[in-house]
Amino acid sequence: MSQLTISTSDIIQSIKLSCQIPSVVQAIASEKIIAQTAQELGIRVEDDELQQEGDSLRMAYKLIKAKDTWNWLKTHELSMDDFEKLVHNKVLSRKLANHLFSGEVEKFFYQNQLNYVGAATYEVVLENRDLALELFYAVQEGEITFGEIAREYIQDPELRRAGGYQGLRYRNAFRPEIAAPVFATSGAPSIIKPISTPKGVYLIWVEEIVQPELNEQLRQKIITELFSYWLQQQIHSLNIITQIESNTNPQLQEQLLKQA
Repeated sequence: MSQLTISTSDIIQSIKLSCQIPSVVQAIASEKIIAQTAQELGIRVEDDELQQEGDSLRMAYKLIKAKDTWNWLKTHELSMDDFEKLVHNKVLSRKLANHLFSGEVEKFFYQNQLNYVGAATYEVVLENRDLALELFYAVQEGEITFGEIAREYIQDPELRRAGGYQGLRYRNAFRPEIAAPVFATSGAPSIIKPISTPKGVYLIWVEEIVQPELNEQLRQKIITELFSYWLQQQIHSLNIITQIESNTNPQLQEQLLKQA
């Protein structure tokens, strides 16, 4: 078998050419901001927290045996020290997020309560509005069920088997023109009138409207959202300098700048 060697510079060049540098830089900046802020606040990661997070990570990636872990590390070009650093960063990020925002959750939740109303829907996207209206009235008259429509008109096998079920989603997960009629539904379960969008005509069965409850899952979601927004603000306030050598010809670069 022939051998192919890929160097660090090859990897960096691939990241550059695939236009991933901004996201990589943002991830690095986030890590540095988290580490510095945690240090200033005296937030530390304890050994038992590392152990618990490490176990959770191995379970998430189905790394049951030691051999599984070593193979996973090799695949991702990680050492054991890298793995411990990965675990440490996850714990530190979560602890900092909770430290900064756990006290703001209730206020944020009640100010934005409508955004956390959920809707469980089944959806079929059609190209023809006349057909969508015909099927809509047929369901209302009891001539056909939404499940029968899904089996007939959904192309994706998995989605078809699920009857077009989209799961339970918050308002901001819906397109704006879809969210309004979905959450205006008062008599769920029911079908709503077809909605025309650039992606097609949506025929939607609203199974249930779920009023928000501030449980632990939603609490952590809000903390994560607030923390992500805070991180973005911190990053945007910085003058980030990246020290990556450019292979662009200076004359070509000058020409491109003039064209811009």
